[in-house]
Amino acid sequence: MKWSLPENIATYGGKIDAIFWVITVVTGIAFVLVEVGIIWFAVKYRRREGRRAYYTHGNKALEVLWTSVPALALVALGIYSADVWAQIKGRDSAPAGSLMLGVRAKQFEWNVTYPGADGTLGTSDDFVVRNQLHFPVNRPILIQLESEDVLHSFFIPQLRVKQDAVPGMTIPVWFEATKTGGYQIGCAELCGLGHYRMRARVTIHEPDEYERWHAEQVASR
Repeated sequence: MKWSLPENIATYGGKIDAIFWVITVVTGIAFVLVEVGIIWFAVKYRRREGRRAYYTHGNKALEVLWTSVPALALVALGIYSADVWAQIKGRDSAPAGSLMLGVRAKQFEWNVTYPGADGTLGTSDDFVVRNQLHFPVNRPILIQLESEDVLHSFFIPQLRVKQDAVPGMTIPVWFEATKTGGYQIGCAELCGLGHYRMRARVTIHEPDEYERWHAEQVASR
């Protein structure tokens, strides 16, 4: 069993991983404190012969403490992650010059739309490839994510990308890979009986290699 996070190949992956580990440490400390408290109370106040139960209404100071500390921790985590969220999920956060592609989810496949020879998505020469996402390394990629039928979730762990695809909505998702190679899109939302096989191949090319692949696809149509 692998306990570490998947390989990070995204430009903003390090920031997401840092937030993940901070949350893990904070919640881990809270978990340990709560479990130690439960065990301590279970032992200290266990039933014993000849000892009568003691009734108490509570302790307001302790109640304020264990309510305010988690609340403050939650606010602090929100402030800490707000800037990263704005960079990744904010409106118009994708860098200029991003390569725009369309991804349409349906039971149980991913259909990827590429711009044709004119290089512009949304024109008559666009073409669609089923279950194959190709793009160049070291260039921002802007995905226009849609769903044809039910809720799906576009998930590429190595790119630190996970975004629900919602019927009736077009949701922008951007990322930039720092490494070439082959990876996989998974659906992280239970979307029906075929959910387990809703996967697509991700191929990250060197820029010139991607241009050759794209030209071959355009020429074959």
